[in-house]
Amino acid sequence: MKKLLILILLFSFCTNCEDVIDVDLNETEPRLVIEASINWFKNTSGNEQSIRLSLSAPFFDDGVPPANGASVQITDSNNNIFNFIEDGQTGIYRNNSFVPVIDEAYTLTIQYQGETYTGTETLKSVVPIDFVEQENEGGFTGEDIELKAFYTDPADIENYYFFEFTSNIPVIPTLEVYEDRFTDGNQIFGFYTEEDLEPGDVVTIRNYGISERFYEFMFVLLQQGSEEGGGPFETQPATVRGNCINVTNPDNFPFGYFRLSEVDELVYTVE
Repeated sequence: MKKLLILILLFSFCTNCEDVIDVDLNETEPRLVIEASINWFKNTSGNEQSIRLSLSAPFFDDGVPPANGASVQITDSNNNIFNFIEDGQTGIYRNNSFVPVIDEAYTLTIQYQGETYTGTETLKSVVPIDFVEQENEGGFTGEDIELKAFYTDPADIENYYFFEFTSNIPVIPTLEVYEDRFTDGNQIFGFYTEEDLEPGDVVTIRNYGISERFYEFMFVLLQQGSEEGGGPFETQPATVRGNCINVTNPDNFPFGYFRLSEVDELVYTVE
């Protein structure tokens, strides 16, 4: 009887602890978010490019507001100007006459709500993906499918790589960055595994050539967002600053990055 009374009291206590708790988070003024990834896919002209501008939003907001009405242009070292025009009210700014040149330096200039933002970056080349190797007994359980996308790093040249793996199953794309400090001149690979992969699934593999600065930017960003991050001795997450600045009001700095990459793409069907 005593045990029954205790169980009843516990059940009553638990069922009465369902109050909704409102978390009062600090909110700041919206900042400009710059998604300026200029991608030149191999064997294409690379003339069609787009840049997305949006505004930062409170944590619990469902949507991301677009940044409308901005003036956006990219200029190369020969003062060729490529204007990007907004597509309706989407916050996506498009250009269909861009001229990509490997190792060319480009400057992005954005004028938005009376302030000017700029960023400078160089278009980096990338080697092709040689082949994909599949392992069917990977992962902790020995039952996951693993893919290795091999590429040959050029010798005696400092290179940085950004891999994107996107599958046709409903999972978040996998992003990885690599450097060649210890693999210079060797054939190495980008690695991908997903426990839900099955034969017949399609994985799009993209290898982007990137600068050292973007490598460092993405390395920190991916470390903060990884499941393994946040250990007791790790640096606490902080705002990761990109390569764009607000020249009118430096304190109102933007989020995001201006990147230009040659890209090699391979579409692989899981066997």
